[in-house]
Amino acid sequence: MRDYKIELQNRTEFIRDVLAKSGCHGIVYGNSGGKDSTLVGILCRKACRNVLGVIMPCSVKQNLQRDREDAILLARQFGIETITVDLGAAKEALCASARQGLNLSDAAKLNIAPRLRMTMLYAIAQSKNYLVAGTTNRSERHIGYFTKWGDGACDFNPVSDLTVREVYEFLRHLGAPGRIMEKAPSAGLFQGQRDEEELGLSYRDLDSYLLQGEGSPQAVGKIGLLHQRSEHKRRLPVDYRGPSRP
Repeated sequence: MRDYKIELQNRTEFIRDVLAKSGCHGIVYGNSGGKDSTLVGILCRKACRNVLGVIMPCSVKQNLQRDREDAILLARQFGIETITVDLGAAKEALCASARQGLNLSDAAKLNIAPRLRMTMLYAIAQSKNYLVAGTTNRSERHIGYFTKWGDGACDFNPVSDLTVREVYEFLRHLGAPGRIMEKAPSAGLFQGQRDEEELGLSYRDLDSYLLQGEGSPQAVGKIGLLHQRSEHKRRLPVDYRGPSRP
């Protein structure tokens, strides 16, 4: 188990250093009411006074109810400035425009929400001269459980090396709201969505593999397949280099 007192010190120093070198005045992040955004919000607020959490419901009832309540609870406990931007109408308008000449797949429609959220975060960041903080943890990143150019985009990420297990340990150390840690992990992309059900893989099995190299043949095989298929998400775009010259 990590020493989270030291982890807190190191990560807040990292955030302050990134901010100082950027010349920016503060940090903005998506406050979804989930475990990862909660940890990122707390770390950023302990490192910097100017932190803005943005709650961005997007046509999902769950976003407007439990998730929003948890996001506000976290913000109040740790003194994080918070605003709500409802992106539901924007998503519906985009889908309606696409229907005029395209047949979007269900997966494509679901990924519109995280990409709209990142568009809004960068619009706010540019307007306020802030940096955008990322919230994808190590477990999600390893298997590609994030949206390319959506929640996978950011200027810096203070939790990218932490597994889901470690995120929860860190939150307990920081005294985060219990109800956030008790609810099932969910990206909130559709009503009733649960990460582990959608993946067909438990975070316990995934973290055991990442931290101890242990797991059943079925779990290890699934993890390897997901990692391979999502490799493109973890790389920068491939640039044309041209033929080599003598």
